[in-house]
Amino acid sequence: MDMPVLMAVDDDPAALRPVEEELRKRYDADYDVRCLTSPEAALRELAAIGAAGGEVALVLADQEMPSMTGIEFLDRAQQLHPEAQRAVLITWSDQSTAPVLPVAVLRKIDWTTKPWRPGDEHFHQAIGQFLYRWALPHRPRFVSARVVGERWSPRSHELRDLLSRNGVPFDFLDVTSEQGRAVLREIGAGTERLPLVVLFDGRVLDDPSGAEIAAALGVRTRPDPQPYDVTIVGAGPAGLAAAVYGASEGLRTAVLEAEAIGGQAGTSSMIRNYLGFPRGISGADLAQRAQEQAWLLGAEFIYGPRAVGLHAEGRHWIVRLGDGGSIVSRTVVLATGVSYRRLGIPGLEDLTGAGVFYGAAAPEAQAMADEDVYVVGGANSAGQAALHLARYARRVTLLVRGSSLAATMSDYLLREIDAAANISVRCSAEAVDGGGHQRLRHLVLLDRSTGETETVPAAGLFVLIGAEPHTGWLPGEIDRDAAGYVLTGTDRPGVGPPGRPAWLFETSLPGVFAVGDVRHGSVKRVASAVGEGAVAIRMVHEYLGQE
Repeated sequence: MDMPVLMAVDDDPAALRPVEEELRKRYDADYDVRCLTSPEAALRELAAIGAAGGEVALVLADQEMPSMTGIEFLDRAQQLHPEAQRAVLITWSDQSTAPVLPVAVLRKIDWTTKPWRPGDEHFHQAIGQFLYRWALPHRPRFVSARVVGERWSPRSHELRDLLSRNGVPFDFLDVTSEQGRAVLREIGAGTERLPLVVLFDGRVLDDPSGAEIAAALGVRTRPDPQPYDVTIVGAGPAGLAAAVYGASEGLRTAVLEAEAIGGQAGTSSMIRNYLGFPRGISGADLAQRAQEQAWLLGAEFIYGPRAVGLHAEGRHWIVRLGDGGSIVSRTVVLATGVSYRRLGIPGLEDLTGAGVFYGAAAPEAQAMADEDVYVVGGANSAGQAALHLARYARRVTLLVRGSSLAATMSDYLLREIDAAANISVRCSAEAVDGGGHQRLRHLVLLDRSTGETETVPAAGLFVLIGAEPHTGWLPGEIDRDAAGYVLTGTDRPGVGPPGRPAWLFETSLPGVFAVGDVRHGSVKRVASAVGEGAVAIRMVHEYLGQE
């Protein structure tokens, strides 16, 4: 059974016929298209495919079948083929199916309208998206790098996380596997300087830094010496929006990013409440699209060096960089975001990267297959991480210090978590210790309401709690609150330069603005960060117009 199966099920032969015709015309060469009028027969066929070791890429089902609904059928299909994409088929004119769509979303089931005429590109756009999602983890792809290292080495995790968050396609090969040993033989290398990064053109980097990888892949790591109109420090959603609007409005725009494009939002496996994406979009996809958009409009991205200082020289701002360089700019937009707060528990800190991860750590999810994992946190990022991990892990447990998730997590995530069979929520609970040989094997959990502790087996702990702003490098003249967040607009002690009120995102230094999570009082949502980044560029124009 060489080709993956694409299956459609509808008890009405007349309704199924145009679906089958469209699927066969477009996909017969690459997929085994099977269309059936009986959901029971389709389930038997799916079971037989699984028993034979076959793959199922996509299952489509009409909702209004008399023996079982489409959602019921797709739920049972998932048990047989958990990796398959699933979608309910609805008609353009049948409004009675509208109420089932929210239920479908909760079960990770998509939907599409049936083709209403031959060559219905709206239908094929949806089918193409479903097949693309399935193919990403299941089909060979071009890889820019192969990483060879020890699976549970913290340094290997750092590289996997770095490449994943920056959208660099790569393969990781455990040095103890036959594939890993074969690559070492191929390049004539030993195990003294692991992890190794083998680039697509054969170059080998020994335990490289992010900047070294970026330079090797042709990514810009040094700014132009000529002054920019605006330098944006940080490439999360706020910084990317500022880059898009700055470049599109004719400003010479530089974006400085020391870690990963997309910031914390880039680690979100699926964002379903971002405007314009009814089927949701991953944080990485959103960030990569925004970066490409800004780049095409003329923004310059500088990756690797970290901002370590800021001072004025005449009418320009100088951003000092950790590698000894600097960026000269007429204005600066601070969009450095925040980092997750550390647990500070020695037994767990020692296992960072070896079962204990800060953030969603998307590339580690598949390594949690059939394991018990825990997610610490009660905000949206924790909920999204739990849902992503639930695709692979046997059991995911959310540990929440508070008594409820209702006040801290969006309703759509609460409903998805409640509908997930392998996710449980423990309120008034926290991890207080843990351990294991070379990697995490167990956790000690505290019930805050009773004071009792218990030890549980655990292969992974994903920590997404609190936040700490990246503002320690800023000069003392920039006002901050007690937690280090930058004060802007009327939140700061001053009222703006003489002769005008303070602008909304202006800091206490004229020409320096702050947006996104780093700003005091920010909403901590992707959409609001994007809005702040866009509005800040208007204020940059206003400032430059006064020079």
